Amino acid sequence: MTDRDGAPDPEHPAPPAPPAPGLVLTTPGGSSFLFDPGALCLELLTTGGPGDLSRFEALHRPSDLTDWLPRSRLRLPAGAVRITAEQLTDARTLRDALWRLATARAHGTTGTAADHAADHAALNRAAAHPPLVPQIAPDGTAAAPLPADGAQLVSTLARDAIALLTGPYADRIRECGAHNCRLLFVDTSRPGRRRWCSMERCGNRNKIRALRARRDSEDSAAGVVPAAGTAPTAGAVPAAGHRTFTS
Repeated sequence: MTDRDGAPDPEHPAPPAPPAPGLVLTTPGGSSFLFDPGALCLELLTTGGPGDLSRFEALHRPSDLTDWLPRSRLRLPAGAVRITAEQLTDARTLRDALWRLATARAHGTTGTAADHAADHAALNRAAAHPPLVPQIAPDGTAAAPLPADGAQLVSTLARDAIALLTGPYADRIRECGAHNCRLLFVDTSRPGRRRWCSMERCGNRNKIRALRARRDSEDSAAGVVPAAGTAPTAGAVPAAGHRTFTS
């Protein structure tokens, strides 16, 4: 807060800024970057997935899902939701169904209703349970929706997924433009031109590759021969294990 002269008012300090949306992901190499997929349900996709994505599986025990809560948009304490082994399985089933549906949207291959009937049924089945109930604390801030269980959490995630897939941003679901990254996000920017999971990660790497390729092209045109043992930038092998879905 400020006084009439625009100076900070020590008696009425400004409220703290809310945390930036998104999750901090860590690559196998140890570097970290902020990834904001734009929707709660898409944050769940960073915990693993179906098929070849199963090697990134992070939800092995109920505690793995509760540990994800404070990092997600929900910003709930890890112990705020009681999750059973069966409810963890339901969360993974929902996540895998959403992976297939969101990927189809991103690739523009939605197919027929029959193609995704089982995945649609999984979302509807999860959403049929009561969701997490928002509450307000005595001080006017958001309070953890307690008591709560895994079925309510899965329902909240499923309802968010249904709202995304049937809403105005369904056609804005994207896959990262990097050739070796499969992270999905919803582009909520006004121009709708987001290409990367994170400018800090894939966007920056693309800029570096483009710059090196341009320099190599200029050197080639000028007749400059690369030093012995130097691999052409355009053929550089991407860093192994770039696709990371855990933090």
